[in-house]
Amino acid sequence: MQQTSIKIVELLQDAGHEAYWAGGCVRDMLLGHEAKDYDIVTSAKPDGIEDLLEKTIPVGKEFGVIIAVEGEHHFEVATFRSDSGYSDGRRPDAVMFTHAEEDAKRRDFTVNGMFYDPITKKTYDYVGGQADLKERLIRFIGDPHERILEDHLRILRAIRFKNTLDFQYHPDTYQAILHHAKLADKVSGERLRDEINKMISCDHALDALEDLLETGVLEEVLPEIYAMKGVAQPYQYHHEGDVWEHAKLCLDSISKYANP
Repeated sequence: MQQTSIKIVELLQDAGHEAYWAGGCVRDMLLGHEAKDYDIVTSAKPDGIEDLLEKTIPVGKEFGVIIAVEGEHHFEVATFRSDSGYSDGRRPDAVMFTHAEEDAKRRDFTVNGMFYDPITKKTYDYVGGQADLKERLIRFIGDPHERILEDHLRILRAIRFKNTLDFQYHPDTYQAILHHAKLADKVSGERLRDEINKMISCDHALDALEDLLETGVLEEVLPEIYAMKGVAQPYQYHHEGDVWEHAKLCLDSISKYANP
């Protein structure tokens, strides 16, 4: 998959466009982890991407996103863009094609906002992501309140990345999560499911659950789990404590490789 992604970058660059790896694959590479997928950003416009690549799917063409299909692998290839307005708390009302720095600044967290050129082996970091990787911090890019109001799912993503990476929250990021916790209730069930499944499948699933509880997010997204807190059990059979503690022990006993 990695070599195929490099070929796509090379093809775009040979046609005169900027093209880089973006987001999670750059973060994982800098951390020494194996990337699960390779997203690509480019100065090429969507029509140009489609013209250059043999097989594509215009999954989000109006937002500048094209899926490149190479064998069994799919690669998201996106035009550099900036976003304008998020009236539904999920998608931008309008996008404007722009340059690499502006594209980086519209993303969620500094550690996810870096680009990497696999041809020249150069990292492009306009948001301080490398410094936050060293400090093991999850920090919203720019104003954390604006980032959350743009896409409410970022509340869950902050908690997920903090725990899957075993990082800490930047104080401003943490305060923004506390302030906007109730907005998590507005995220669609499908998107919530995907984030929570990733949380409970990671090495620090119990810490993620405690973060959901502590921030007030658990009460919004899983009220039936929140209701376990403080429900006593017969001490004769359950020395661990209330139903909440029992449920955490159950989760902790399940292999992280189990199907969610």
